[in-house]
Amino acid sequence: MNNDEGKTPGLSADEQQEVSKNQPPRAAVLHEIIRTQGDTELERSVAALWWSALAAGLTMGLSLMAMGLFNSRLPDAETGKVIASLGYCAGFLAVILARQQLFTENTLTAVLPVMTKPTLSNFARLLRLWGVVLVGNLAGTLLVSYVMLHLPIFDSKTDAAFLDIGRKVMENDVKQMFSKGIVSGWMIATMVWMIPSMESAKMWIIILITYLMALGDFTHIVVGSVDVSYLVWAGEASWQEFWLHFAGPTLVGNIVGGSFIFALISHAQIRSDTGKPPEKNEAGRADRQKTK
Repeated sequence: MNNDEGKTPGLSADEQQEVSKNQPPRAAVLHEIIRTQGDTELERSVAALWWSALAAGLTMGLSLMAMGLFNSRLPDAETGKVIASLGYCAGFLAVILARQQLFTENTLTAVLPVMTKPTLSNFARLLRLWGVVLVGNLAGTLLVSYVMLHLPIFDSKTDAAFLDIGRKVMENDVKQMFSKGIVSGWMIATMVWMIPSMESAKMWIIILITYLMALGDFTHIVVGSVDVSYLVWAGEASWQEFWLHFAGPTLVGNIVGGSFIFALISHAQIRSDTGKPPEKNEAGRADRQKTK
């Protein structure tokens, strides 16, 4: 079949080239970009991963800080929540734009190399990265929440707003923590997938996705760890509740949403697009050559 059939008549060569340049990247291109990024992350040393993950955990304190500052200064109504939810985006913006290690990003980025080449070596590299980044993120969140509570930084209204945010998270039962964690993991994976195709709009993509996460009260292992550990340091929750009621179900939900749903389906899509036998591709190419 002639590739020129169906084209708009009267286009010059320059105009046709402009059309080609403005085509969005194919899903296979996005897959390869993210897979390459993931492979690079899997090669990083433990020390590099640890310090970057610790920094990300500390930086995520910006989300609790921003939401608390908004909530303490806005009227206690639904309109106030809609505005205050913008504060949730602050930590994600800082972490992602600063290229710090965030665990839920790696439920997609670092998983694609393993799905592409599922060897024991790659699985081991994935578990090493996940373990170091998760521990680093959680250590940072616990530290920043302790500092926010115990140092005389905020006024009493803001401190009370921080507690209210943590209480809101803990209103979810274990099933809700898990279910909302699935949605949250899927949304973060969607964000990671979108960014390479619209790098110039990266900031707005981050804001859009994370703002919707805040409005939906979806649970996220890193941001939520700041909120809930603040309650623990304040004596309103126990460490058992932190790990068993919040962290465990949320973590599993985030992994399911990011890795077992989004990453698996995206990888299957690419395999379906590119999995044709080579001889068929060659035959098709030969047929096209004959028609020219």
